[in-house]
Amino acid sequence: MKLKALIVDDEYPARQELRYALGNFENVEIVGEATNAQEALALIKALDYQVLFLDISMPGMNGLELGAAIQELPRQPQVIFVTAYDEYAVQAFEVNAVDYLLKPVDQARLKKAVDKVFKIRQEAVAAEAAATGEESAPAPVRGDNGSQIKIDRIPAEKQGKTVLVAESDIVYAFTEQDYIYIKTYADKLFTRFTLKELEARLNPAMFFRTHRCYIVNLHKVKEIVPFFNGTYNLVVDDRDNSEVPVSRAQAKKLRRILGF
Repeated sequence: MKLKALIVDDEYPARQELRYALGNFENVEIVGEATNAQEALALIKALDYQVLFLDISMPGMNGLELGAAIQELPRQPQVIFVTAYDEYAVQAFEVNAVDYLLKPVDQARLKKAVDKVFKIRQEAVAAEAAATGEESAPAPVRGDNGSQIKIDRIPAEKQGKTVLVAESDIVYAFTEQDYIYIKTYADKLFTRFTLKELEARLNPAMFFRTHRCYIVNLHKVKEIVPFFNGTYNLVVDDRDNSEVPVSRAQAKKLRRILGF
């Protein structure tokens, strides 16, 4: 899955610089540029963009006004503001911006912003799939004497082999492009389980379904970072200090579990 992107900036060098920076991301496809908000609005109405990289200071309608106008559309791309001014961040998030980047754009910050949009898009795709019905959890496996067999290992694939991953080594599990992966400290491993099956199999005293696309090992959470609209990002203990999103619906449950 690639994010269809539109760059909106009245300055040609700024558009070219951002296009060059985004060229490093395999999950972003730049399919349009606009030099002003009016032109951008016409393009957004004509094509289903997933992400909009939007400057604020432009002639005519500014970026914040465009962000507000987008909220009235039936199809709304996620908005990442890219600007030279730091004083408009509050107004930006009032129009549901995903992130607010300052020029010149830092590549690491840009990656985090793109990752946020990609996660939001994954959640939307998963929600659409859930509307058609999820697979039911598998029946428990029982031994010869009728007792239920339960082991704390999850089969996953690594370099053509099936490995058994200990629950304690799992940092989180997630959906990516219709596949399910398990993330350990250093590895990303493919598994044939659905997230619903993993949720039923994993120890509920350790693992929490943060939203439709993620299950996290709460023992591996290092930081809880407030995001917007009552959601959170969890910084987890893997090699990349990855961030796992928590939906608004699950945020209340998480607060009760952790007592904050």
